[in-house]
Amino acid sequence: MFDVGGVLLDWNPRHLYRKLIPDPAEMESFLSTVCTPEWHDAHDRGTNMQASCGALARQWPAHAALTMAWCKRSEEMIGGPIPDGVRLLRRVIDSGLPCYALTNMEAETYPLRRARYDFLGWFEGTVVSGLEGIAKPDREIYELLLERFSLDPASTLFVDDSPVNVAGAARAGMDAVLYTVPGPVLSRLGLAAQ
Repeated sequence: MFDVGGVLLDWNPRHLYRKLIPDPAEMESFLSTVCTPEWHDAHDRGTNMQASCGALARQWPAHAALTMAWCKRSEEMIGGPIPDGVRLLRRVIDSGLPCYALTNMEAETYPLRRARYDFLGWFEGTVVSGLEGIAKPDREIYELLLERFSLDPASTLFVDDSPVNVAGAARAGMDAVLYTVPGPVLSRLGLAAQ
């Protein structure tokens, strides 16, 4: 079971906001006080991005254009595929093991990214938090994926770049590994690195 952002896709709002806010300290201040991770979490749980950005723009009128860029230019937050992660996915699939995706992603952006990156179609099944209204690390989203695809938690390996999400998967009964490089994942699956 693969996470997408941080394992297969390089998602980071800074890819967009470096273009819009040239001063690094000012950009970091904006991302920690206006378009915060806590605010964005609601998008991963199904809140409409356009409406959310509009409400935040009214709350921070001096930053309205920057706030609206979050929904209007969301694809510029993708730096591209993470080559090692995509190669890892291909290697696991080629070994004959079924692969699934569990991603915290907005309902509006998933179809765009699914069309843009063919490897997002390699999975036997995908659960997208924004379409379900629940997100990692909530236990319910792990259980939903396991039930939907009839997976045994004890024989399911979860791969994510977030320690909090890895801990959530472990609490749901899965084997879970923090992703940094492919080697430990391959080793956990009994696959030799190529």
